[in-house]
Amino acid sequence: MGRMINTSKICAILLAAGLAVAGLANSALAGPPFVTDDPEPVDYQHFEINLAALGTLARHTQGGAVPSADINYGLLPEVQFHLGLAMPFQGGDGQAVHYGYGDTEIGVKLRFVSEDDAGWRPQIALYPNVELPTGSAKDDLGSGYARVFLPLWLQKSFGAWTTYGGGGYWLNDHGDNRDYWFAGWLIERKVRDDLTLGGEVFEQGKDSVDGKASGGFNLGGTYDIDETHHLLFSAGRGVRDAEATNRFSYYLGDQLTF
Repeated sequence: MGRMINTSKICAILLAAGLAVAGLANSALAGPPFVTDDPEPVDYQHFEINLAALGTLARHTQGGAVPSADINYGLLPEVQFHLGLAMPFQGGDGQAVHYGYGDTEIGVKLRFVSEDDAGWRPQIALYPNVELPTGSAKDDLGSGYARVFLPLWLQKSFGAWTTYGGGGYWLNDHGDNRDYWFAGWLIERKVRDDLTLGGEVFEQGKDSVDGKASGGFNLGGTYDIDETHHLLFSAGRGVRDAEATNRFSYYLGDQLTF
């Protein structure tokens, strides 16, 4: 209330707004730069905006989003509003690469258990998300129907170490597609005041009649450039039929906090 917003903050808000006009995408519903999310909401009346390039390469396909924008705001104490926006691309061997407007992601993170710093109680949050079908399903830039993710996330810190994870259920029943579970877990360590490194594993059930269960891992971290800008990076691959599904995946972004 009554705070002065400096030029860098204004630029960040305008950039996020510009991305919203440019396009929306089916983003990963995750805690950048990882697939697994955490239960910690953005501080009350503060922003966290993740601007990134991300993608996955396989034997015959490639896809991702450039740019993507993961916008989070501390709407209330312990409550975060989330908006996922991006310009996805999708292509394959001998086929044109499609690029354009994608699906819109909206969610609310509600932390209802706080961490006990002196004991073993973790922080816990619900983080329901809805994907709105604003992208072109014909060009594989959107699902063509609304999808809902209902996860529960937990986190506990021990000195320089932090571990978090959980999972939830995707409401994805449409045509040949089916509802499915997703779960992931991550451990990270603050190796310097400005550098945190970690790794995750994740797994999901089959999401269609002819689909298969899948999973993978990522290694990455965060480098604090200054109080506002934080470099996010990760890379990984699948662990089941990886050549055909996830030979290599990557994330590189700039996190703005203010």
